[in-house]
Order: sequence, then C-alpha cells, then structure tokens
Amino acid sequence: MPLALLALAVVAFGIGTTEFATMGLLPQIADGVGVSVPHAGNLVSAYALGVVVGAPVLTGIGARVPHKRLLLLLSGLFVIGNLASALAPGFGLLFAARFLAGLPHGALFGVGAVVASRLVAPERAARAVSKMFLGLTVANIVGVPAGTILGQQLGWRWAYAGVAVIGLIALASLALFVPHQPRGRQAGIGHELRAMGNRQVAIGLATAVVGFGGFFAVYSYLVPMLTNLTGISDSSTTLVLALYGVGMTLGTLVAGPLTDRALRPTLYAGLTLLAAALVAFYFTVHSTVPALVTITFIGAVGSLITTPVQMLLMAKAKDAPTMAAASNHSAFNLANAGGAWLGGLAISAGWGWASPNLVGAALAVAGLGLAFTGGFMDRGSPGSVVIISSGAEDPKAAGPDVAQGVDVPSRSSRSAEAPRNLG
Repeated sequence: MPLALLALAVVAFGIGTTEFATMGLLPQIADGVGVSVPHAGNLVSAYALGVVVGAPVLTGIGARVPHKRLLLLLSGLFVIGNLASALAPGFGLLFAARFLAGLPHGALFGVGAVVASRLVAPERAARAVSKMFLGLTVANIVGVPAGTILGQQLGWRWAYAGVAVIGLIALASLALFVPHQPRGRQAGIGHELRAMGNRQVAIGLATAVVGFGGFFAVYSYLVPMLTNLTGISDSSTTLVLALYGVGMTLGTLVAGPLTDRALRPTLYAGLTLLAAALVAFYFTVHSTVPALVTITFIGAVGSLITTPVQMLLMAKAKDAPTMAAASNHSAFNLANAGGAWLGGLAISAGWGWASPNLVGAALAVAGLGLAFTGGFMDRGSPGSVVIISSGAEDPKAAGPDVAQGVDVPSRSSRSAEAPRNLG
C-alpha cells in the first residue's frame, strides 16, 4: 500500500474509532457528567449531526483550498474536537465538543476519497478508495474495542485523548506522505454546488440513505438481538461486534476490485445480498453458530455497497467530485438515524427483537429500486467518465485522472476518449 494511502487509512481509523467508541462508554460518560445513560446517548446524535452539517459546509468553504492543505486543516479540527471532548467539564460542553469532532468527518472522507483516487492509475481508483475505507473497518475490529477497554479501565476521557493522539499521527502522516494536488481556477463552492444538481448524484445519495438504512436498522439493535434471542452474554458481544468488523473488512477488500470492473452491477449485487442476508438473519438469530455466520456475511455485503456508491457519486459529479463524495457520508449518517428509528418502531410495535431484520431488508430492496432507477436513466451514457479535481482546467492540471463507470475501457481508448467525457 502506498504511504499516502496508508496515511488516509489512519485518518479513517481515527474517525471510525471516535464515532463508535462513544456507544460502548455511555454508562461511564453518564456517571462522569452526571446524566442518565439515555441522556448521554444524545452525544451519539451530536456527532452524527456534526457529520451531516460539516460535510457540505466545510467542503464548500474549502472548495478553493488545495486538497493536501484542506486535509491537514480538517485533521487539525478533528484533533481539537476530540481533545475538547476529553477535557469537557460537563454535559453541555461535551455535547458541543462531540458536534465539533463530527464536523470534519464527512469532508475528510470526501476529500480523502478524491485524493486516493488520483494517487493511482484510473482503472485502480476504486481499489485505492476502498483501501482508505479499510481504516474505518479495522477501527471496528481494533480501535473501538481498544477505546472501550481504555475508557473502562482508565476513564472515558482517556478514550477521547487516545483518539486525539491517533489524529496527530494521521496529521503527521498526511503532511509527510500525501503529495500536493492543485485545484483549478474554476474551483469554488458554486462549481461544487452545480455538480450536486446532477440528478444521478441525487439518486445516488438517496440510494445511500435508503439502502444503507437497511444495514443500520439491524446494526443499531444487534446487541439486544444477540442477548435476548441468540443467548450470547453481554461480555461476549464485543467479540461478536469484532466479527462483524471482520466481515466489513473482507467486504471492503472485495468491493474495490469489483467496483473497478463493474460499478453498477457491484452496487446491485451488494443491495440484493444485503436484503437476502437480513431475511436470513431473521431466521438464524435464534441459533448461535448460524447467527454468527450470518452476522459476518451482513458485515461483508454492507461494505460491498460503500465503495460503489462513493465512486458513482464522484463519477457523476464529474469535475467537482469533492462535495458529492463528502455528502455521501452525510447520507450514511442519515441512513444511520433513519434505519435505527424505523427498526425501533418495529420493536415498539411489538413485532419482536428480530423484526428490524425485515425492516432492513425492505429498505435494502427500496435502495435497490433506486439504484436500478438511476441505472435505467443513465443508459446510453459513456462507459467511463473522467473525474477531475474541482475546477481543474484539464486532466494534466489535476494530476492522474479517475475513470469510472460500469466498464472501464482500455488505457489506449481511455486516453483517446477522455476529453469528450469531461462535460
């Protein structure tokens, strides 16, 4: 793995750790700031709100800033947000600190995805982006359990301090290893917003919200499902969640090469398999071994959706891909909130702890319908499009381009056809 991609993966690792570690430390945080556990749960919402707001706002503000400098500024904000979380004396300031820590999340992933895609040859762009996402999946295996243990043993403030240290390591790695990538003279928030008006971008974001909402409808209630239906003890759920993370890592490794070969078919397959896996989990949740196998598979196929959606948005935004890529992570957080809400409604209605699986399957099917709609409307478009950093005047100004579509043509045909596909 190139060192620049490794630096981006470290950023993703830190983001994944801080996003999910809070969930495992809610009792300790509640005791520390003198609130109830449900009230402390609002800290998760504060971070998610920061992601939703920060992705488009910070990407827009930084639309004229060179990508490397923007990554460094966003990473610095990430460090400040987590240090503020570690030092917050009461719930109000902690809530504000978690919102602050969430602000750079989507923009870091969006800018990072564009940078990663331009570090390699066009036909390997999705593989590069998926390697950055590996940091997020590895965080679920290593970072989140480590942060939880650190917080339980030394105090929850040390968990956030540890994430801040990871952020500093990421900041140094970005400064050392990520090359400068210039922005073109047309770069600006208006240019990015016009690209967001593309209907394929809108359909792609809707696919992410609805389809990935199916994943979160189940993930949000996985622990109570395991303890109430599978019979797994509370002390063992962390290991099961790590198994989920293993599945996500395997799915991410597979998603990159598949997306480079055939973007839309990979997206269709991911959503179809997710729906099937969630229906299967509805029936296997009562038996330990089948449940664990199904959980691993759900993690894998869930990750199979992330990379193709990211690359689709970047492709359809054409020469202004950064805000589209960042907004994808706002969409994922809306999917998190919406999926959890709908899954909770099913449980509250008395349908049982397993019912979120059926809700999730329905959402995955709805997401598949949106993906098919986007594909149908996109028929007849060129097999590849060239993605150029926001506002670059030509491919040479932006560095290595990213060609992405359902089928990637040969290098010779791409070089001949690329100029026709910039608009």
